[in-house]
Amino acid sequence: MAHRRIIAALAAIGLALPATAQTVEPVTPNPEHDDYSPGRALVADFDRIVSPNGVQESFIATLGGARQYVSVRGADRRNPILLYIHGGPASVELPISWSFQRPWEDYFTVVEWDQRAAGKSFELNDPEAMRPTLTPDRYRDDAIELIELLRKRYGKRRIFVLGHSWGSTIGLAVAAKRPDLLYAYVGMGQLIDFQHNETQSYAEVLAQAKADHNDQAVKELEGIAPYPAPDHLDLAKTAIERKWSVYYGGLGYNRRDSDYYIHIGRLSPEYGLADRKAWDASSDFTMGVLWPKLATLSFENVRTLGVPVILFLGRHDTTTPPQIAADWLARLKAPSKRIVWFDRSAHLPMIEEPGHAFEALMHDVRPLAGRDLPPGS
Repeated sequence: MAHRRIIAALAAIGLALPATAQTVEPVTPNPEHDDYSPGRALVADFDRIVSPNGVQESFIATLGGARQYVSVRGADRRNPILLYIHGGPASVELPISWSFQRPWEDYFTVVEWDQRAAGKSFELNDPEAMRPTLTPDRYRDDAIELIELLRKRYGKRRIFVLGHSWGSTIGLAVAAKRPDLLYAYVGMGQLIDFQHNETQSYAEVLAQAKADHNDQAVKELEGIAPYPAPDHLDLAKTAIERKWSVYYGGLGYNRRDSDYYIHIGRLSPEYGLADRKAWDASSDFTMGVLWPKLATLSFENVRTLGVPVILFLGRHDTTTPPQIAADWLARLKAPSKRIVWFDRSAHLPMIEEPGHAFEALMHDVRPLAGRDLPPGS
């Protein structure tokens, strides 16, 4: 989902080709020098997978005709695969993953994927050729192609998918179309209906501003009314709404800005200065193309899923207000379903409550792989 990078944003390939992969060199600190290079080198060495049966590799996958960057890390190849689908659109989470993901890698093989026209994938293709392909269905089908590739490459029957924020719309769409590929679907900051989401988020943030007697916030928020419009999402208006949502802790609980989250990427072993610039450019481009198209995207009519569903919901989230997803889950028929509430989190439970997130993955998610878990698990 959109956050600080929406505010920054204000300043014809989609062919059904088979997924392919081109291996690239093992991950080392980006050689480009900047003030953070020594820190990236330390993190890279500390985070290195050294176990004999481990995996640490990156490759370029061709999905739907577009070249896309994929990172795979895990301490034991026998573990189940967990595909993490990032938010945004184009808010890649590979550059921040080093800050929370390492414990996961002892029990899952974790896959981070920079989606088409996002992050490291942005400069792998002509952006103008990508423009007409930026549709929700294309992202869903990219994910399905990637899952098929991962199953073949690592010899797995099924995998787990965890979709965060915007990524939760991709993940949920995959679960609806291809439940046969998944052990379970995990939605974190789950988005169900864009119109409902934006309407409720706006109302909650405006109420917070009024209770705080924040005249500037009230003036700016009332100035974008009616928000959202029924048939499109106005990026400039969303930027104003998110500005105050972030200020009132709707992204990070009890935090006034998102700097702590965005700046984590400066120490990423896989993201140098040029990569971070591409991250910004891809966010500007993709948000501008895709955000207005999402006004009618909804899963309200999805009443049955053929896989277990677990939702990780931050109690204080106004980016994707959690009660919308909780109410939807109550109506859903699935083999099993569960909500894990994060009482000290807003939209970023993996950062805000990393221990709780890890415990939930171990207790509520991993056992669903059943007989496919390594012996002794």
